[in-house]
Amino acid sequence: MSTGAWVLVVAVVLALAFGLFRALTDGRFRGTRAVHGAVDATARETEGPAVESLLTGTPWADDLGERATLLQFSSAFCAPCRATRRILDDVASSTPGVAHIEVDAEQHLDVVRRLGILRTPTTIVLSDEGAEVTRATGAPTKQQVLSALGHVQDER
Repeated sequence: MSTGAWVLVVAVVLALAFGLFRALTDGRFRGTRAVHGAVDATARETEGPAVESLLTGTPWADDLGERATLLQFSSAFCAPCRATRRILDDVASSTPGVAHIEVDAEQHLDVVRRLGILRTPTTIVLSDEGAEVTRATGAPTKQQVLSALGHVQDER
């Protein structure tokens, strides 16, 4: 085989491996991330009920759900963001006490930087107090979102 053919084969294999990796990891909820100036859900055990909300100082501070909040970061030209919006709206409307907040990442860069959002869509599940329970990058399925909401109940 010529050198060009080998380069083509390697490029196809790498592209396939990257595509499989993204297919396996997109939309999966994977725990929490340390946030500058915020307290995570584990702080509740050590410090008591005084947990600062991730949304403190934002326009959405008073929009938390009674049970949980689905916080979605999206951008205007993101097709997976639209699919994620539909899924999260559906879950929030069918699950009592759950609110869905969508934040335009381009318009709120200060919040994006503070929370460590690297790509859209990113979904953060918040407890009733506003503490981060888990987060997912990419478009989650409805079943993944419902499963993540089950972890909110487990954290209490």
